[in-house]
Amino acid sequence: MATITIPVTGMHCSACQSRVQAVLSATAGVSQASVNLLLNNATVAYDEAAVEPAMLVAAIKATGYGAELADAKATAVQEQEAQAEAQARELRELTWKTAVSLAIAAVSMALTMLVMETGWLPWLLLMLTSVVVVWPGRHFYVRAWQSFRHRSADMNTLIAVGTGAAYVYSGAATMAPGLFVAGGVAPQLYYEAVSSIIGLILLGNTFEARAKRQTTSALRALADLQPKQVRVLRDLREVEIPIDELVAGDIFVVRPGERVAADGEVVSGSSAVDESMLTGESMPVAKARGAKVVGGTVNRTGALKVRATTLGRDSVLQRIVQLMREAQASRAPVQALADTVSRVFVPVVLSISVATFVAWFILADSAPAMRGLAAAMTVLIIACPCAMGLAVPTALMVATGRGARLGVLIKGGEALQRADAIEIVVLDKTGTLTAGRPAVVGAAMGPGSEENDVLALAAGVEALSEHPLADAVMRAAKERGVLPAAVRGFESRTGLGAMAKTSDGTRVVVGNAAFLSGLGVDVAGLEGDAARMAAQGQTPVFVAVDNTAVGVLGIADPVKPGARDAVAELKRMGLDVVMLTGDRRETAQSVARAVGIEHVIAEVLPPQKVDAIRSLQIGGGGAGVPSAQRPRVVAMMGDGINDAPALAQADVGIAMGTGTDIAMDAGDITLMRGDLRAAADAIALARRTMRIMRQNLFWAFVYNVVGIPIAAGVLVPVFGITLNPILASAAMAFSSVSVVGNSLRLRRFAGARVA
Repeated sequence: MATITIPVTGMHCSACQSRVQAVLSATAGVSQASVNLLLNNATVAYDEAAVEPAMLVAAIKATGYGAELADAKATAVQEQEAQAEAQARELRELTWKTAVSLAIAAVSMALTMLVMETGWLPWLLLMLTSVVVVWPGRHFYVRAWQSFRHRSADMNTLIAVGTGAAYVYSGAATMAPGLFVAGGVAPQLYYEAVSSIIGLILLGNTFEARAKRQTTSALRALADLQPKQVRVLRDLREVEIPIDELVAGDIFVVRPGERVAADGEVVSGSSAVDESMLTGESMPVAKARGAKVVGGTVNRTGALKVRATTLGRDSVLQRIVQLMREAQASRAPVQALADTVSRVFVPVVLSISVATFVAWFILADSAPAMRGLAAAMTVLIIACPCAMGLAVPTALMVATGRGARLGVLIKGGEALQRADAIEIVVLDKTGTLTAGRPAVVGAAMGPGSEENDVLALAAGVEALSEHPLADAVMRAAKERGVLPAAVRGFESRTGLGAMAKTSDGTRVVVGNAAFLSGLGVDVAGLEGDAARMAAQGQTPVFVAVDNTAVGVLGIADPVKPGARDAVAELKRMGLDVVMLTGDRRETAQSVARAVGIEHVIAEVLPPQKVDAIRSLQIGGGGAGVPSAQRPRVVAMMGDGINDAPALAQADVGIAMGTGTDIAMDAGDITLMRGDLRAAADAIALARRTMRIMRQNLFWAFVYNVVGIPIAAGVLVPVFGITLNPILASAAMAFSSVSVVGNSLRLRRFAGARVA
């Protein structure tokens, strides 16, 4: 099964979107199709053995819309740059068309006040209006005709029929007014209405296009992070080349204040690099020889020489841009409601318009044809379904963009909608609540022993060990400036410890109490300290010289800064928080107490983690979580690799990602920074976004439910109120702009703590 994204042109409303999607979904070999009105593209999952991309393009073109295959060699950043340029061209063209239409409309209104039934002014109005119809409004009529040829209807149909009827009627009244007079009908003109309606609709489209560009501002900002030029070392000289010519293995130079051109490894120099574009954290990260750097990040202080490692589509920046493009092209399930309405909306509106004309023609006491035509045209204009098509995707695009700037990658509308419904958050311990890297966090010394001396002996032995706790001892010695003792004759006992001899033959033993006792070492004097360390979730490691225990080191996986605040924030949001870990119960309980978690499921293997998630989903209890009589939505948060089965089982998988080692494919949401508080931000953002989507859909539906009857004239018998077609076009434009504007409020989302 393959997936392809195809650019589509000519779509302007939810009916257009639904039509293209329906045709693609019905194509043999297509398993899923998602059409995005804002991005003007179609993402299709298809069977390569049953259908080819060219056949999909042909299917789209058969509906009357334009389509072409994207450049297969283009990177995600290049595709985004091309889309941004296309949006800019669309905005410039709409701006000119709007200006011309509204200028002619203003002149037409002024002339209409002077025009008589005969004379040359009606002909001037006809010529001016024809300019509007032929150039600014031409695409409405062309696309309406294409839709008619394919036996369908969309927004263009409503506009073309409404304004076209007024234009043809006015033209006939201008060229043959005597026919109207002979029939007892006043030859009224609607030229200013045609120009005004087209101008106001284009004005709404212009505002809409400008707002669309704002919804994709996060993607454009990411694409702009990619430098266009890079300085590489060639024959010991710096040479500036286009970024596309950089190849893996090249050494490139990054000066202070410049962006890193590509993912790579520092080969010389030291600096502080701002990685906020990746993690959302503003604090620069120290980089020195051997450190990994990411393309697009900003070098703040010293100069760096970097060896390029990952280029093109596989780079971190490209993967983030591609992930966001895919997320924004996806659809939230709530969109299905708007799609269902859109499929029948335009035919229903056309029927209502015809019925409105007939009713006015039969019931009106004066000028029935004129009043019926105006009312029917008003119904067509005000009923444009643009707002329904924009209600969900605009909110989704702004939310995914804002999330990326906060270090949260949300993989599409379905993931976002599920995140809104989360009731239980299950947290892995290692790498999620804790740093995932053991460290020496405590020490107790025997009589006459100095801590640094004991640490030097322990580091000397552990320098030859591959045990995870050995790394903690070595790092502790390095951080304190302690040189490991020189040893020889290293011996290791799996699961117990290790020993070696110093240059003078003294035996040094490092390990647990059982190991030392088996070697005849008395640890009774330090057992109390070891017990205290164990109660705090630390692993006690004894150090002995010959047969004397000289100290005990407490090693633990430290809790991440901010973990306690994050758990408290999740609870404040009304969520049940559960720790799920394969670690010993004592250690798990200690970490749980430190971060404020009451519900702990410990000592479970990966398959048992899946069972625990499944039990919570079906309403079962456990670890103090009360059972329920209904299914519950469960999120699992882990490192994205070791917890992959549990992440897949959960309704929402939240993968922790740090630096360049990002498990982007492991969950529905990826936290680009290691701060657990980003999880609370993700859930709060999902809740806010779904609230905005529901508001958009509500007002889009209410607008049509209220507007269409008023346009048809239901208020005339009681209040004598009618709706002018020009006002209807302004209201239609306002409805679309208001939906987009409401979605843009998500750009101000600052996180869970201020949500």
